[in-house]
Amino acid sequence: MSMMLTGLIDLDAPNEAELRGGQTGTFTEVTFPTPFPPNSHVIVIPMVQTFNGPDTPGVRIADVTTKGFRIRMNEVVVEGKALAPRSGTHTKETIAWLATTV
Repeated sequence: MSMMLTGLIDLDAPNEAELRGGQTGTFTEVTFPTPFPPNSHVIVIPMVQTFNGPDTPGVRIADVTTKGFRIRMNEVVVEGKALAPRSGTHTKETIAWLATTV
């Protein structure tokens, strides 16, 4: 049986873009309002809902569990470099997320 949860979070990116895989110290922790059943395979789909800054933000998801996940926003990065001149920082945007079991 599938289970689905949704939510919104306001995020900004005051730090430079995170360029190293597995480095989640600058990510924000999101806790699901209701945990998924143990041993569920949970996926999270994020989508930017606002247009508050001139540059396109990227959204990263990490450490997805049955209880929550980590999320970070920064400017789009290509080949290890932020495309915007601000090194990956971004103003506050609203991010919607959908979490479901597969």
